Amino acid sequence: MIVPAADSGQRSGFRDTLGAMGELRLVELSAATIVAVNNLSLKPGQEQYLAPVSYALAGTVANPVTAWQRVVLDGDEVVGFVSANFDDDAPQEHFRSVLWRINVDADDQGRGVGRFAVSSLLDEAKSRGKDHVDVIYEAGDDGPGAFFQRVGFTPVGETEYGEVIAEIRL
Repeated sequence: MIVPAADSGQRSGFRDTLGAMGELRLVELSAATIVAVNNLSLKPGQEQYLAPVSYALAGTVANPVTAWQRVVLDGDEVVGFVSANFDDDAPQEHFRSVLWRINVDADDQGRGVGRFAVSSLLDEAKSRGKDHVDVIYEAGDDGPGAFFQRVGFTPVGETEYGEVIAEIRL
């Protein structure tokens, strides 16, 4: 059974004893994992940064064939989610190879889950012949900008809504 990390009473003892994550792995988003992904918790203040305006508008026309959605598991527990899009025909360059969303359960943030998810995404982008991956986010004190910069994204521009466009060159 796959459960969200926040719902597992055994996780805190595991963390306290080992002080590190177990073996992380990716699986495709499926009916078996979607409920746990939807139940990932956030730290206070993070909810306002989940979906920039640009993503909400572009998401209405995204091609499900080009979407790449993966769940990060630690053992059998869902600890994160990463979603990207690879669409050479996207009308805007920053949506052709883009990290759409990354969520890491509040209790697992700062433990390498997000870095693992981004690294896996970059491997996927390389395997598809991409030379970069973009991400769009809203700037703010509690926002994801510091994380994206720590994992290698560099701000390169701004959307028409004032959001940051950052990229990693591969």
